[in-house]
Amino acid sequence: MNIGYARPIDGDLTCEKQQAVLEELGCEEIFIETHSSPKKRDELKLLLEQLENGDRIIIQNLHVLADTTRHLVELLKVLNQKGITLYSASEQIDTAPDKLFAFQKIVQCLADFQSDSISAKTKAGLTMAKEKGMHAGRPRKPDANVKKAIEMYESKKYNLAEIKEETGISKSTLYRYLEN
Repeated sequence: MNIGYARPIDGDLTCEKQQAVLEELGCEEIFIETHSSPKKRDELKLLLEQLENGDRIIIQNLHVLADTTRHLVELLKVLNQKGITLYSASEQIDTAPDKLFAFQKIVQCLADFQSDSISAKTKAGLTMAKEKGMHAGRPRKPDANVKKAIEMYESKKYNLAEIKEETGISKSTLYRYLEN
């Protein structure tokens, strides 16, 4: 069974254009979201629950179905496990088994590449910052303030609120330094 899925996107907030394309492509049933938010996709959830082996989801383009590469990978895995194929009209992508390439595998590789690329850039940035004498994370408290806070604490003349007010060192920071 050909089943269409649409959701509001720029240039088609009412989904009329998508619906026309889906009807033209022979969709017997069409699930249409009432909003464009990626967070609450009730119609997509309903669609995924009702799918049966051999069904075919038809969409206008991939962005209608997924907002990120990771989300697309997850959806493709679910569809593959249920024996469902996907056809995206704009990109002319078809996941039917008789096609020459495994679209799901290509998307998985792209998602892994994207993740690895971001990770490598982050690590390189941290390394460069370290070489310049910078460190990641929250700035350290001045040593003089820490020393003063420890002395005040050990004198037993001040409570934690007074120590914080005087030095700016919080209870948790003070205890962390005391443990070391």
